[in-house]
Amino acid sequence: MKQFNKEIATELKAEQSQVFPYWKGRVGLYALLKAMEIGKGDEVIIPAFTCVVVPNAIIYLGAKPVYVDVDKETFNTTLDKIREKTTDKTKCILIQNTFGLATEVEEIIAFAKSKNIPTIEDCTHGFGGTYNGQPNGTFADASFFSTQWNKPFSTGVGGFVYLKNTAYLAKLNEINKDLVSPSSKEKFILSVLIKSRKLLLNPFTYWTLLKLYRFLSKTGLVVGSSTKEEIEGIEMPKGYFKGFSTVQAKAGIKNLKSLHQTLLLRKSNSKKYSEFLKSEGKTFVTQSLEENHSFLKYPILVKDREKFKTLAEKSSINLGDWFVSMIHPIEKNLELWHLDSDEFPIARGISEKILNLDTDTKTIDKVLNFLAQHKEEIL
Repeated sequence: MKQFNKEIATELKAEQSQVFPYWKGRVGLYALLKAMEIGKGDEVIIPAFTCVVVPNAIIYLGAKPVYVDVDKETFNTTLDKIREKTTDKTKCILIQNTFGLATEVEEIIAFAKSKNIPTIEDCTHGFGGTYNGQPNGTFADASFFSTQWNKPFSTGVGGFVYLKNTAYLAKLNEINKDLVSPSSKEKFILSVLIKSRKLLLNPFTYWTLLKLYRFLSKTGLVVGSSTKEEIEGIEMPKGYFKGFSTVQAKAGIKNLKSLHQTLLLRKSNSKKYSEFLKSEGKTFVTQSLEENHSFLKYPILVKDREKFKTLAEKSSINLGDWFVSMIHPIEKNLELWHLDSDEFPIARGISEKILNLDTDTKTIDKVLNFLAQHKEEIL
């Protein structure tokens, strides 16, 4: 465990004592919010284009998520949009790194400091990348990261926190005393999943295994990215506040070794995606954003998402479906999470059309050929 923390700290150019691993990254967010003493009546600003586990962590503490719309090019919030929603009840502002892209981080933090509001970077997509030459997640008071499947590097499920503002250190250490340990069953299942994924996952098995994993995780038969309770309601699941395990640490240390090589591949492939999409007059990530983009996934917008997914499956092309709803994967009863989709037209429009291209593929030409064959389906 100490070795894992040390390697994370090295990547972040931080001290090992500032790194805290958890069973999942969302648990780290919950711990940070609690350390900042956020509770009933408080408001936390987040983008209206995120994963449900983010507002869940806020709601579990009795606080209220306050959403802001995103920019149509970056898929991130902007300072102007955040300023409009900031009130005396605002006790924290989350700055999201979407698909590996960070924007306006320093400006948002400067504004928050002028209001004495703490900030947290949502770097679940951004570990290993940089923003203006500095590691992602090292600007705000704190940041949380995910090491789940298909994140910058994987521990199976998992995540960690980097606490920059050590004023919260004692409080966070005290809170972490209540972490429950993963059960022997959970660690065994996770270990089997990690090994099976390495042996079985390839472009030809991707869709079959993805559907199987999601089905089994929903039924609780395997350790899933989200539990059934997390995506069906706003009550904290039993055993939610859970610590890290040696199974995760071992996998993480191993996978960290190839992180930088993978980041180079992702950037190279993403540049090719941009060149193709630009040449065809489609929506693409503009060159001005590339320096601060680690491209965990490459976003594309399509006319008919289900049709495009079916075409990709038939051609053995991996596609991601992250943020295909405004608080992914929730599509109904959004009011439970305090979200009115009509207030956020940009986020809603993107979530209705988005899919994600694989960026760490070694068969980029195959993917480009597929895109060329079905370019009329791309916006």
